[in-house]
Amino acid sequence: MTAIPHFTGDANPYGGGDPYADHRTADFPFTQYANLADRQLGAGVIAANDEFFAQRENLLLPGRAEFDPEHFGHKGKVMDGWETRRRRGASAEHPWPTAEDHDWALVRLGAPGVVRGVVVDTAHFRGNYPQAVSVEGASVPGSPSPEELLGDDVKWTTLVPRTAVGGHAANGFAVSVEQRFTHLRVNQHPDGGIARLRVHGEVVADPQWLSALGTFDVLALENGGRVEDASNLFYSPATNTIQPGRSRKMDDGWETRRRRDQGNDWIRYQLVAQSEIRALEIDTAYLKGNSAGWASVSVKDGDDGDWTEILPRTRLQPDTNHRFVLAAPVIGTHARVDIFPDGGISRLRLFGSLTEEGATALTARYQELGG
Repeated sequence: MTAIPHFTGDANPYGGGDPYADHRTADFPFTQYANLADRQLGAGVIAANDEFFAQRENLLLPGRAEFDPEHFGHKGKVMDGWETRRRRGASAEHPWPTAEDHDWALVRLGAPGVVRGVVVDTAHFRGNYPQAVSVEGASVPGSPSPEELLGDDVKWTTLVPRTAVGGHAANGFAVSVEQRFTHLRVNQHPDGGIARLRVHGEVVADPQWLSALGTFDVLALENGGRVEDASNLFYSPATNTIQPGRSRKMDDGWETRRRRDQGNDWIRYQLVAQSEIRALEIDTAYLKGNSAGWASVSVKDGDDGDWTEILPRTRLQPDTNHRFVLAAPVIGTHARVDIFPDGGISRLRLFGSLTEEGATALTARYQELGG
């Protein structure tokens, strides 16, 4: 695997023009995975020891951080991120922070899972970013309070060791810990500001919860479904199609570029586990002049199984939720939606329940990952 670029040191002071013109970033190999710290999944920054200059909640905002060089408040420069005050030493003789001094924020993942990579973006923090960062993970059931998470009985596992980072840069870290986590602790050493946090990984749902639900969306990201591949991601990511809730605007779905050939676009998915599918939905919400014209859905059981069409090519209406009840249940582990010829859909839902084999496999993986 190609080494991940590593950024350190100050960025040049802002000189005007496009504030992102000199932003340092790279194509990280783990961004194919969903963002487990997505607010749309229910993630939140539930506590921080200090947020004097900028609020902790900014860490999880969607989109890039904004920068207005003339925006100042009563505490100083207003920054779009999480920024703490400058740490000081204990006395005039020792005015510097110690090597152990650091600030922290507790992040509840929107969907518990295995973390494959973390991006700590210090966009616009050019001379006021942390010298180094570290990230730890914990697995705590239920809805623990910050006090409970900081208790002595909670085990924190290092995901990103203390590592120097650069200002005005997307600092990416691959993670190789095979464990299911529910919460992260993000540390900045000794102080400073972070604009955005992204936590890429694979959702691992609680099989007991899914069993209690009975019938549920076996493709939903929050339940452990994921996108394996897609023909085109020009306007928006395919993962949008399995996000919670209905689309809220046009770019909250999946839209491809305009085709100028006789082909068609598609997305291939992996289900939560082997499931019995009984109904499906294809939603084109907010896609009005650019929705797919037709769509078909297929399912296969196992990596080497044959694709079985469960919804033949069907005309779609713009900005409409289409519902289909299958004539007979179909068992599968993977799904594929084909749209004709191009355009987009906002959501795809497959409703069913885990088979006995699927439930056994999911439970085994859940237990292996420390769930």
